[in-house]
Amino acid sequence: MHDIICPHCHTAFKIDEAGYADILKQVRDKDFSAQLHERLELAAQDTRKALELAQLKAAGELQRAAAAKDAEIQKLKATLEASEVARNLAVAQALGAVEKERDALAAELRQAKHEQQLAASLAQATFANELQQALSALQRERDELKSGLERAALEKKLAETSLRDKYETQLKDRDEAIERLRDMKARLSTKMVGETLEQHCETEFNRLRATAFPKSYFEKDNDARSGSKGDYIFREHDEAGTEIVSIMFEMKNENDHTATKQKNEDFLKELDRDRHEKGCEYAVLVTLLEPDSELYNTGIVDVAHRYPKMYVIRPQFFIPMITLLRNAAMNSLKYKSELALAKAQSIDITNFENDLESFKTAFARNYDLASRSFSKAIDEIDKSIDHLQKTKEALLGTDRNLRLANDKAQDVTIKKLTRGNPTMKARFAELGKEE
Repeated sequence: MHDIICPHCHTAFKIDEAGYADILKQVRDKDFSAQLHERLELAAQDTRKALELAQLKAAGELQRAAAAKDAEIQKLKATLEASEVARNLAVAQALGAVEKERDALAAELRQAKHEQQLAASLAQATFANELQQALSALQRERDELKSGLERAALEKKLAETSLRDKYETQLKDRDEAIERLRDMKARLSTKMVGETLEQHCETEFNRLRATAFPKSYFEKDNDARSGSKGDYIFREHDEAGTEIVSIMFEMKNENDHTATKQKNEDFLKELDRDRHEKGCEYAVLVTLLEPDSELYNTGIVDVAHRYPKMYVIRPQFFIPMITLLRNAAMNSLKYKSELALAKAQSIDITNFENDLESFKTAFARNYDLASRSFSKAIDEIDKSIDHLQKTKEALLGTDRNLRLANDKAQDVTIKKLTRGNPTMKARFAELGKEE
């Protein structure tokens, strides 16, 4: 709160911070001087009007009391002069205080402008410094990105070189393996080549059986009851007896039929039929046919578009193919076990439903027989009830007749019996006299 003294009435009054700030703002205004002069002029006009009114009032009073109060007129003039002097003095004091406050506010305004200029200069210098630091950081980041890109390009180049060398080595090894196989087949007879391919696959499997396939079944297919058979069957089961994977293998080579060159597609249909007849999940053709085919020389070939779950491979992929299918089947073993459990539960439910249906049939038959016997017994009871009812009605009739007879017997008197019968009347009179 601030104390403000009125320059006119010298009355002190309090004003809050908001009002004081508003007054300061008005004082700081660029039109402060014009407003001050305007207010001073208004104050002077009010004073003149007040003097004029006072003079008119005084003149009227003088005119009314001119004869009796000359001395009072002089006294009033002196009072008026003293009032004017006091008023002029108050106006001068008010002007001095306002001008002093105006000068102080102007000094504060200049000081604030100076401080604002200093703050702007300092902010500009700070902004320039921060801008320089941001530019330096961006330049460092640009240099780091540039070096990173160069490093990535170098790593990419090295990786490409490594991959190219790796694949060139693999291609070289594959070509050498193909040449060895071709040379081996060229030196062997027809029977030897076929037996060697089967023996090779069996030897490769037996070499890893103890470590990788200890509980697996891998034997030749000797069941030719359907007129056809494969070469080998691979099966594996879990501890609960659920089949994990089963594979029908067929081994074919170029010298099996020397008269004409065979193709792998010539054996796919028969292999698919053998797979279904022997209940195997997958079928794999291990072949040396079509040695120049880029399709079969690239690796494992999926022919599921022709025959479901069938693959064509070269001998070097024999063990990897078994491992691949086995690992894939292991991932679905959980679902196979759940499916087997669901089938067993379904069989149990079916047996339960059959037993329940048999029980319902037997119960219905027994119920029908019992219902018939019960109906017959009810009919007999109804007949007995009808017979008893008739007997009851007959007994009730007899009782009614006996009651009527008793009533009639009780109503019989000598007088009634001898009425209209003078003979009996005379006889009973005689008997009465004798008694």
